[in-house]
Amino acid sequence: MTRRGGVSTGVIAGLNCGFGADDDPAALAENRRRAANAVLPGATLVGLHQVHSAEVVTLDNSWGDDSRPHADGFVTRRHGVLLSILTADCAPVLFADMTAGVIGAAHAGWRGAHSGVLEATVEAMEALGADRGRIAAAIGPCIAQPSYEVDEGFRAQFAEGDERFFAPARAGHWQFDLPGYALARLEACGVGRAMWLGLDTYADADAFYSFRRSTHRGEPDYGRQLSLIGLDASV
Repeated sequence: MTRRGGVSTGVIAGLNCGFGADDDPAALAENRRRAANAVLPGATLVGLHQVHSAEVVTLDNSWGDDSRPHADGFVTRRHGVLLSILTADCAPVLFADMTAGVIGAAHAGWRGAHSGVLEATVEAMEALGADRGRIAAAIGPCIAQPSYEVDEGFRAQFAEGDERFFAPARAGHWQFDLPGYALARLEACGVGRAMWLGLDTYADADAFYSFRRSTHRGEPDYGRQLSLIGLDASV
């Protein structure tokens, strides 16, 4: 999803779907309804309380917005539900093994990706009968390398073999390739297909919310866009 087509106003104008923004509850509910209906009409929208972890849960029964588990990935075989990931620069990653009828979704900021949330999501899908060689994974809109400057302390948290994801910037700083890093981890763990959509949240203010852009602009709040995947109940 982009931020277009919603009813939120002010600095978060558009299709804000995140609970963390200072938004009118009625506008938020309408935005989430529109997002769900655009992907799988009639499906139950399910989300997580995202905490930048490697925790992954299995959806057996739907939970409400007030009882979302603290995790950053989830998987299911259930039809008629939409797994949703909220982002505003972090990478949303959607997974599917259509032969097994197993789907997954992960919130992969740098902490989650570094900690193994993508691999944990694949493992949880396999526990439901998926085969990683059949899994297709798509990395949605996120902050891209030209927009993501980090310092030496950030760089020091990564392994020596990860230097290819850091391009030199101004003194003591680097440009980090979050989607490239996530893509490499997906490929290394053996998923059948993986791709990034090539959409930079920071660079396109008309289409996407961005935490970093809002911070740089000194804005008081920022919205969140939603990435969704589901299995049609009629199939």
